[in-house]
Amino acid sequence: MEGSEGAVLRRWMPDDAGALHDAVSGSEDLLIQFGQQDLATHDACRQYIENQLATESASARHFAVAVDGVAVGDIGISSMEFNHGTAWVSYWLSAEFRGRGLITRGLVAASEWAFSESLFRLELGHRVNNPASCRVATRAGFQAEGVERAKLRYGVDRYDVETHARLATDPAPKDIAPLPR
Repeated sequence: MEGSEGAVLRRWMPDDAGALHDAVSGSEDLLIQFGQQDLATHDACRQYIENQLATESASARHFAVAVDGVAVGDIGISSMEFNHGTAWVSYWLSAEFRGRGLITRGLVAASEWAFSESLFRLELGHRVNNPASCRVATRAGFQAEGVERAKLRYGVDRYDVETHARLATDPAPKDIAPLPR
């Protein structure tokens, strides 16, 4: 797929601060998704990467979607709970790299990783006014399960969220090559 050669899923690094800053400052929709997080400077982005994205824990892991070494997106797996084998998945991609299948391929690869770590059910949600995110989830094998009314708040606006889930026993998505890790 055009624009996806040289793409991989990898760990976030502090040196990705400039790329994170460029992604957020170049996209109003990404800026609101980070809520009150200050990402206005490269130093603030470096701190966010060091404290959130590059930090692995028993309950969270983030993967940078990188093209030719530059981080252009994120797949996060959080709220990992191994008693029930569940986790919450989130994702974003820099505006200029959208429409190339990168985040879908990254989501498939991150899901495979999660299933290999003994997770069974992965859940995600997207604003109902974001059909592109719905297409990503569906193409990556996440089935729609319902709408949660007014679940998310960005600024003063509230948004309905459609939830999706993928189970370890669900068939792998057809014709989607996972990003290499």
